[in-house]
Amino acid sequence: MAKRGDKTPSHRQLRVGEQVRHALATVIERGELRDPELAGISVTVTEVRLSPDLRNAYVFVVPLGGGEADDFLPPLRRATPYFRRRLADSVQLKYVPNLTFEADTSFDYAEHMQNMIGRLDDKDQEHGP
Repeated sequence: MAKRGDKTPSHRQLRVGEQVRHALATVIERGELRDPELAGISVTVTEVRLSPDLRNAYVFVVPLGGGEADDFLPPLRRATPYFRRRLADSVQLKYVPNLTFEADTSFDYAEHMQNMIGRLDDKDQEHGP
């Protein structure tokens, strides 16, 4: 049993988050959104984090092939009511969570760390053993 104040998500939060992620990805993948600002932009839902009461979901997205968050976040946020209706149809929950779309920066951070490690390795090779 998790102790109070523990920030790790419960098994239920993870399971429901994955169901919500899959349902949102399916809607986006099928091109059901008719927003012209999303035309030609492929967006991947990388993660969904749910609050402990499952009423709020933070949806992390990243554009395939690169791009700026400013290009795809506003139209996704405008489509939130549509996404919630689709979730109500596809995921069995007592309450459909409020959705907050955010850019997933974890890939950028991983790349930055990899570059830093590479620079350290280069310095070590310059100075020898």
